[in-house]
Amino acid sequence: FTAPKSTTTITTKTSLALPVVADPSIPQIKNDSIKYETDVDVENKFKVKEVDPAILDPKKRVQTGRYNDKKMSIAVPFLKRPNKLDGTHAGDVGFDPLGLSESNDLYTMMEAELRHSRLAMLAVIGWPLSELYAPNWMLHGKMHLAPSVLNGFDPLSFIAVAAIFGGFGYLEYKTSLRRTDDKRIGMKHKEDMANVWKYGVPGDYNFDPLNLYSAFGDTADGRKAMRELEVAHGRSAMLGITAFAAWEALTGHPIVENSMFFHPNALLPTLALAYLGFGFFYEIEDSDQYLFQIKQSSEGAGRIERIKNGLNYMKEDAIEYAAIATEVGGNYAEKFGTVSNDLKQKYDQLTQDYTKKVMSKNYDVSE
Repeated sequence: FTAPKSTTTITTKTSLALPVVADPSIPQIKNDSIKYETDVDVENKFKVKEVDPAILDPKKRVQTGRYNDKKMSIAVPFLKRPNKLDGTHAGDVGFDPLGLSESNDLYTMMEAELRHSRLAMLAVIGWPLSELYAPNWMLHGKMHLAPSVLNGFDPLSFIAVAAIFGGFGYLEYKTSLRRTDDKRIGMKHKEDMANVWKYGVPGDYNFDPLNLYSAFGDTADGRKAMRELEVAHGRSAMLGITAFAAWEALTGHPIVENSMFFHPNALLPTLALAYLGFGFFYEIEDSDQYLFQIKQSSEGAGRIERIKNGLNYMKEDAIEYAAIATEVGGNYAEKFGTVSNDLKQKYDQLTQDYTKKVMSKNYDVSE
């Protein structure tokens, strides 16, 4: 036996050749190749598995990491984007200045936000309606304010509010550990979120009696768009109901008093039309250098150009029609003038004849 310094090739039954560095301390056989037989199917062993196309299809699966390429938060541009807030979930714009998503379970935090959002959407409608239409004995104080923690309660309103919140509390207690993946909507959520986690979607109560959840399409991205809409409305409602409570606590007057939102007026429609008109021609552009920039959108430029063309056509048509109207009006004016002169002559003749007739009876008038 000798120990060659060259490499030795191991050949298997499947013709897989692997270079092996010989150890000088181990005696080696002079044969250039040593053949071993094995039952391992190397082609299947090392075969790359095909990727399910559904994984990359946004209509079938929610895609992860929408903001992975962004280091800074979209909502708070001077702060870094929180690690868990990568744009995967509905309503995620990277807003977490207190770092709650890092120290708490993300699913639990999303569930809590949705519950508060839904309560706020009910409250932001019920608060002004109660002050507008509820009898005074159901409201609080001389100014007839909606009962609340800051405004205070009367005995009857306190019992009613306690009963309502007791019902909501019981509902949350019974549904806090609910299972949703065996329900109709829950099974869709499980498939939608398969790329993200196994927990489905927070806030799922399998409640959609009007089938509005598929308004944007019965697809994963369509359902996510509807969840985005709910979260956006819920956050606006939470801000709104907080503003209602703060306003009444500071001023002592109901929120519906002297408000353009709750009484007929021209100001609110004017502001709404101005807002719609602004969005029709302009857009707000994000910028790393400025807080925001207002620029004319390409669609807005096209609309303005179409309006200008339309006005030019209207101007040309107006000039043409004005010329025709002037000509026709001149003809009618000439005819009217002729008729007027004839009528005047006849009237003068009748007057003269009548005068002569009357004078001839009373006086001796000769021509």
